[in-house]
Amino acid sequence: MAKRIASTLVLWVLLLAVLWFFRTLGAVALIVAISVLTLREFYRLMAGTGSEPFVALGLLFGGLITAAPWVEVRYGLPAYPLLALATVVFSCCILAGREPDRRVDALGSTLFGLVYVSLLLGYLVRIVTPVPGEPLAPDGRLILCLWVVAVSKFCDVGALLTGLALGRHPMAPKTSPKKTWEGAVGGVVVSMGVGAGVAWLGRGLLPASLTPLHAALVAAPLAVVAIVSDLIESVLKRRAAIKDSGGGVPGIGGIFDLSDSLILTAPVAFFLLGLG
Repeated sequence: MAKRIASTLVLWVLLLAVLWFFRTLGAVALIVAISVLTLREFYRLMAGTGSEPFVALGLLFGGLITAAPWVEVRYGLPAYPLLALATVVFSCCILAGREPDRRVDALGSTLFGLVYVSLLLGYLVRIVTPVPGEPLAPDGRLILCLWVVAVSKFCDVGALLTGLALGRHPMAPKTSPKKTWEGAVGGVVVSMGVGAGVAWLGRGLLPASLTPLHAALVAAPLAVVAIVSDLIESVLKRRAAIKDSGGGVPGIGGIFDLSDSLILTAPVAFFLLGLG
């Protein structure tokens, strides 16, 4: 637990430092880096299931897909062709690069990673990228992205602490035995409090409609989605018979263990906040 707390504090300091010193460009670069590292661990899990995803080329496409919303706004290059292009490329690759009985799994796992990880985390890039002519300032976009991350990740913290203190009823015993309904409720409540707090601290920069009360109400469904997103990673790890997606973060695991709750909350937050 001590390592987990220390790692969490260090990661939050690094995140705030990147946003403070490098603003939008730093945020986009950080999101893309996390997306690529998450995708690499996702492909490791897929390899554990017996699939043979195209890792190197998949990571290249993954980085481009996640960064595409920023590139589209900055340089006018459309984002939508990338996933179609990746599908064509990997459909060709399986004919020469995989044995016949592995081709479907290789194609499916490679493309699923691009959709589930790269495309969905790209919505964080959409949230943080300023749009010309909008009333929301670039720093407001940064705070909005930080709000989404805080609501999602503090759900994990609240669920963990509440589950340890009060957890009695398993929520998904066959998927993640340690998660409880009491922990889930605690996670949602903590997310609502954090959402309201960040909205209050960011007043003046965030949209006027995102009052602390509104922020708390929006945080509730995001927290639920964060829990589901975390369970999906557990499903993948169980299928691959791997306990942790990686070991780069002491006390936590891999990058996927950090980003798992953001994968589904990013697109949901984008639409709930009226940014679409």
